[in-house]
Amino acid sequence: MESHLKRAREAVVLCVAILLLASLSLAQAPGTGALVGQVFDSSHAVIAGAQVSIVNEETSLSRTVRTTSEGFFRVQLLAPGNYSVVIEVQGFKQKILRSVRVVVSETAAVDVELEVGATSAQVEVEGVPELAQTEGASLGHVTDERTIVALPLSMALAIAVGVPPQHGLYTAIVAGTVAALTGGSKFQVTGPTAAFVVVLAPIVSRFGLSGLLTAGLMAGLLLVGMGAARLGRLVEFIPHPVTTGFTAGIATVIATLQLKDVLGLHMARMPERFPQKVAAMWAARGTAALPELGVAAATLTLLVLAPRLTRRVPGPLVAIGAVALAVWALGVPVDTLGTRFHTTIGGHEIAGIPPLPPTPGLPWGDAPVTFWLIQKLLPSAFAIAMLGAIESLLSAVVADGMTGKRHDPDAELVGQGLANIVAPFFGGIAATGALARTATNIRAGARSPLAAVVHALVVLACILLCARGVSHVPMASLAALLLVIAWNMSELRHVGHVLRVAPKSDVFVLVTCYVLTVAFDMVLAVSVGIVLAALLFMGRMAELTQARLVQETDVDDARRLLPRGVAFYEIRGPLFFGAAQNAMGALDAIAADVKVVILGLGRVPVIDATGLVALESALERLRRARKFVIIAGPLPEPRRIFEKAELEANLDHVLFADDVEQAQEVAVDLVTLNPNWGAALPPVAA
Repeated sequence: MESHLKRAREAVVLCVAILLLASLSLAQAPGTGALVGQVFDSSHAVIAGAQVSIVNEETSLSRTVRTTSEGFFRVQLLAPGNYSVVIEVQGFKQKILRSVRVVVSETAAVDVELEVGATSAQVEVEGVPELAQTEGASLGHVTDERTIVALPLSMALAIAVGVPPQHGLYTAIVAGTVAALTGGSKFQVTGPTAAFVVVLAPIVSRFGLSGLLTAGLMAGLLLVGMGAARLGRLVEFIPHPVTTGFTAGIATVIATLQLKDVLGLHMARMPERFPQKVAAMWAARGTAALPELGVAAATLTLLVLAPRLTRRVPGPLVAIGAVALAVWALGVPVDTLGTRFHTTIGGHEIAGIPPLPPTPGLPWGDAPVTFWLIQKLLPSAFAIAMLGAIESLLSAVVADGMTGKRHDPDAELVGQGLANIVAPFFGGIAATGALARTATNIRAGARSPLAAVVHALVVLACILLCARGVSHVPMASLAALLLVIAWNMSELRHVGHVLRVAPKSDVFVLVTCYVLTVAFDMVLAVSVGIVLAALLFMGRMAELTQARLVQETDVDDARRLLPRGVAFYEIRGPLFFGAAQNAMGALDAIAADVKVVILGLGRVPVIDATGLVALESALERLRRARKFVIIAGPLPEPRRIFEKAELEANLDHVLFADDVEQAQEVAVDLVTLNPNWGAALPPVAA
């Protein structure tokens, strides 16, 4: 009798928790929307001034706008439905052959192939539907889908990292509040994200929870330092193939690791490296349980089908809530949050997550912080800081495109840093701006950072009110949720698009980052990817630097433009260390009877130290050959460097001219009025 009463109480608690969350999600009905996105060309450069038209296929009504200077567009929609997209670039227009279904809380993404002149260019449109803002939403309707999804997602991410689920919730509460009040974006929602799993899981396996919290604190200090040094813009220089490669790698790792809970594998310890993890799961394949697989399959099916049936209630709430209730009612023997995790408070053991707010404590626990620990955690802290900076600034840029506002990247880094400094003192793990939750925050009508603060408070309220019901959530259901997150994160369509149209060098960088992320870790992948991309970029820039030598014997026009004994050598492009030697090497081919060399630098925008040394060496060789040099038309930046080097004062055979015409006049005077001037030069030292 007593056991029946206990199960009845548990049923009531679970049902009340589900109904409470459902009622919160129903606080806002879906309304009309807008397609917000960005237009790129085949080299991933934004297209400004492109005309974007969204046509409703049922009513034939259309809305047309032009992209901004950063390629963003925002087209207001009448209602969710089927829309086709028409893009016009420089007068060439191509309609998308397949329609795009633009629905609330989904991402619409299409590829458009445009015929531009004789060549074809790939134009990519990535859109995020946006709800129309309503009156009286100054704080934002924070009881929306992402607030509800933040509960299972934050717990699932904490479990994937290897720590109890409440630490993910504490992160959403503390870091979300601090970042909202101190960051540089008014609409950013901060919390744990899937991208951190690959970085944080090895820290937990090596240093435990205290090491994880300490690494997050160190990453926060690094982020504050980056913001104070005004490095917010430098993150924009991380190449797109690098971010695409490691993001796809992270998604692969996350999806693979969920097989443990999807199949119900029993493993004594999860190894640190990904290949060893896969091998360990394969070795434990005999412990797979059919009920766990069935629960995961049911949850995954509902996660896919629920959004197609209704958008009034978030899909994860429907899927996880229904499966949890069914598992409890049928007594299916599967692992749940309550059976996997326990917390002892005041001598009482609590199953699942404790119904308590986050309490303060030292991140490193009772043990002292040693220099050895800081040294070992520093590479991981740097990776957390870099990934957090990339994700938060990317999320802030998307928020700018949806709202028409501008964020302060340096202040955003400082805010994210402060959030990661404060959160570990309350048990929070590393956090960054969450793109999906930020977009939904804007769609829900957010107009100030208070929306994100209220979002965090709602998460706190759900912990206090629904903790007992949450303990019945199956582990396999959370793993299924992360499978969906990993699928969305992988962006396979976009990766395939890049592999098809990008240069081979970019494809090589993307694949390298992907393989290194999966096989080793993200720190190595990003480091190698940035170096490779930089080297390949410098190689392409060196190819753009061209040199042209015109002598009196070369072409008929030279006899008319250049007097006898004068050669014209022109350099086009940046004169930097990757191109300096090749650019200056052709000077050795100047004929012996040439007495004056006009060096045209009017198309050299920049010159670095290597370029200056190569130029000085070439000028010295020309001096040894008894040839006079006139440097024609240097641009302001190279001219300042020449003045600092005092070329004209230190080299008695060098003159400067404002342009090529003036240089020609000086050259004529030198070869006609003083043909034997070279003999007057001081002897060259042996």
